[in-house]
Amino acid sequence: MLSASYYIHGINGPVVQVKGGKGLSVMDMVYVGKLNLVGEVVGVSSDMTTVQVYEDTSGLKPGEPVSTTGAPMSIELGPGLLNNIFDGIARPLRKIEESCGSFIARGINIPSLDTEKEWDVSILVKPGDSLEGGQIYAETQETQIIRHRCIVPPGVGGVVKSVKPDGRYAVEDCLVELESDNGKLVELKLGQKWPIRKPRPSARRLAIDRPLITGQRVIDCLFPIAKGGCAAIPGPFGAGKTITQHQLAKWSDADIIVYLGCGERGNEMTEVLEEFSGLVDPKSGRPILERTVLIANTSNMPVAAREASIYTGMTIAEYYRDMGYHVAIMADSTSRWAEALREISGRLEEMPAEEGFPAYLPSRLAEFYERAGYVKTLSGKEGSVTVIGAVSPQGGDFSEPVTQNTKRFVRTFWALDRSLAYSRHFPAINWTTSYSEYLSDLEPWYTQNLGNEFSVLRKRISQILIEESKLMEIVKLIGSDILPEDQKLIIETARIIRLGFLQQNSYHAIDTYVPIEKQFRMMKVIIHFYDKARLLVEKSIPLSLLRETGIYETLIRMKYEIPNDRPDLFDGYFDKIDAAVDEVIARN
Repeated sequence: MLSASYYIHGINGPVVQVKGGKGLSVMDMVYVGKLNLVGEVVGVSSDMTTVQVYEDTSGLKPGEPVSTTGAPMSIELGPGLLNNIFDGIARPLRKIEESCGSFIARGINIPSLDTEKEWDVSILVKPGDSLEGGQIYAETQETQIIRHRCIVPPGVGGVVKSVKPDGRYAVEDCLVELESDNGKLVELKLGQKWPIRKPRPSARRLAIDRPLITGQRVIDCLFPIAKGGCAAIPGPFGAGKTITQHQLAKWSDADIIVYLGCGERGNEMTEVLEEFSGLVDPKSGRPILERTVLIANTSNMPVAAREASIYTGMTIAEYYRDMGYHVAIMADSTSRWAEALREISGRLEEMPAEEGFPAYLPSRLAEFYERAGYVKTLSGKEGSVTVIGAVSPQGGDFSEPVTQNTKRFVRTFWALDRSLAYSRHFPAINWTTSYSEYLSDLEPWYTQNLGNEFSVLRKRISQILIEESKLMEIVKLIGSDILPEDQKLIIETARIIRLGFLQQNSYHAIDTYVPIEKQFRMMKVIIHFYDKARLLVEKSIPLSLLRETGIYETLIRMKYEIPNDRPDLFDGYFDKIDAAVDEVIARN
């Protein structure tokens, strides 16, 4: 820390005006007051500096000292991030609890990583090797699931002069010594620092052409998201945003999950922490926290730290992406982050835009979502960051600024519906207002792995649901009895799709996660039923006779009766459908 003759001139909530000698720069990290509260410089003029403080400023007085670190707001990256819980500026909450109890003491400065814990490290380089930024020089087993790869910080490079032998080291220990091109010696440690607002570089961006498989049928089949893509989950209170993100965190085929609780209520974050602590990773059988980083910044924590929390989570995600992992960020919720931005903007006396949000809200959202992507890392590996952000519009109004601006930067939109949630239909994703723009990008993957028929079935399922939505407007006015039989068939088939396919039971051992192969077979069975039932319509046979065979309920129950590892058993459902239709035809 560099000392200087800076002092507090004025205080307005988290915004502090600082006077003193020149030398402070925008984005510099500073310590404010006698308690050394963490802050960041957000504005500089000839006679005054504006600092945004990430902690409660109660009790600060004009005249108290301000000192600068001379560096931007950064976090420590290294082994120990997984299976850990941090606040918005990456302070470890478990360590804080040990130090000061249930409440975070102001000015507490605990490193993100445990500096005393030692790790079994394997050194992968030798003297004389030439290293560049992004290359891997050491490895350690961070958890039983994840192998941590130590990366040369971007922008650093040189020839290896000396290395430590394999052994146990702490994050501050020097493992490798480099001599840079200008002759300076650079120490490579187990940990490193990186500014949270600066995206980590990659060699190049790759095409987004493979899906993030979630095991949720309405997502994987109708509204998929690609690895390296962005999705928004908007919905009113109680529609299931958090539950949906829990399912995606547990079952998606991402290697690492960064769960970001941004401005959520304390009891909701408590539920998240308790639930995640008991979850088992289905792929490895280990606790899911061994591949998860939790960032908890509840609604009663300082708003400035909430504003920084999404950048903290993104920086951690990019760090693991650079190791060659596929990372998924669950941001819950970006609306609370935008509210923090609005409050800070008001304190800074900036000109408000729509609904009081700052005019730069769209650009800040873009800064966050556009750091997602599928990349070739500087070390030559492939990695991705997928962002799934929850949006909480007041009263479920999707026309408000945060939702509308988010739609500009995401290509998948899972619109949650309160009426579906209240009718116990989960995931409560409305199939008429949701969309995915990744379908054309992912079609080659589906064709290669599932055949040409998958895309055809998906389109037919979507078309039946759209037709049902139109017909239900008529049914509300005049009832369904007077509809012709072909339209009744659409309504009945859509009911099977809604109850037997789109609705999913997260508490059922088989139905909570469904492999993509089983999803494909289920769609095939439903469309086969529709095509066979059309034979009855063409012969003017009432569909009520087909309902009496019980085939409708049989198809709705198939999601529970076929084990995930036995998709071949679906062949029996084709026979059941054929038998039911043939029986009705024979009777008429």
